[in-house]
Amino acid sequence: MAETAALPRAAIVQRGRRLEYFTIVWNLLEGLIAVAAGALAGSISLLGFGMDSFIEVASGAALLWRMAVDSDVRRRELHEKRAQQAVGICFLALAAFLAYQSAADLWFQRAPEHSVPGIVLACVSLLVMPVLSRAKRKVGSALGSAAMHADARQTDFCAYLSAILLGGLLLNALLGIGWADPLAALVMTPIIAKEGIDALRGKPCPACGPNLDQPAS
Repeated sequence: MAETAALPRAAIVQRGRRLEYFTIVWNLLEGLIAVAAGALAGSISLLGFGMDSFIEVASGAALLWRMAVDSDVRRRELHEKRAQQAVGICFLALAAFLAYQSAADLWFQRAPEHSVPGIVLACVSLLVMPVLSRAKRKVGSALGSAAMHADARQTDFCAYLSAILLGGLLLNALLGIGWADPLAALVMTPIIAKEGIDALRGKPCPACGPNLDQPAS
């Protein structure tokens, strides 16, 4: 943390951009693999996980845009507010889709096929996401950026979804419990909805120091 804070502001912003570029590339690949595997296996939890990854791409792009206009306070605040609202709407739409589809799968007892690619993807995501989140949080604290801290929370949230996804897929694959997959998707729903509400409200970061919204000295 101290090492990051000691860097010049421009270097910290550049580090934040590199983290967001990595986030975008990672989530694009993760989303494509999850959606493809979910479609093949008929897994609603995998499909939901993949769709969430695409929303994370939009969030990362919005944060890159925000940092690009760091020198223009009024434009930056306006762009950030609009980006947060757009991402929040996407999260709420995803939560509604997962709630409907998982409830229907449970009601009609539709069991998905086993998905080895989905299990591998969830395991890898569980390893990568916590490391990425810590790096983002360090940058956010050094910049006093509520937006970067919010993005770090979203990365933590992706790790939580990975754990839920992995549990559902393993129960289905090892024990043949088909309803574990839609149940896992149903468990994801309130977590996703909360993130959407927080994004719409523009939830501030109480752990931040001086805010990035202040003009650079």
